[in-house]
Amino acid sequence: MEKKIKKIVWTFPAKNDLQDIYDYIAEFSEEAAFMVITGILDKTEVLKGGFPGIGQKEPLLSHKTDIYRYLVEGNYKIIYRVKGDRVIIDTVFDVRQNPDKMAEKIKLANT
Repeated sequence: MEKKIKKIVWTFPAKNDLQDIYDYIAEFSEEAAFMVITGILDKTEVLKGGFPGIGQKEPLLSHKTDIYRYLVEGNYKIIYRVKGDRVIIDTVFDVRQNPDKMAEKIKLANT
């Protein structure tokens, strides 16, 4: 069994991603926007269950020092890394975007 995660930390850019996702979907349906955001947040809770390595390694970020993993919820990749007893959510990335944007988002999250 892997170590127990005590806290999930959302970086400022990741929080902005959630707000942007909500705002975009809410233009069409606030109920749908709420459901998408709730799904993303619920998905991250699985990481507290003692298995922070459950997500796939993110190949587009394999050149980084930290090991980045991701969970998928709908059209979104939740990109995270583990630091001690914390999971740090760096970005929530819409997989319909150009994948090159992910590296830039991670760079912003780590500043």
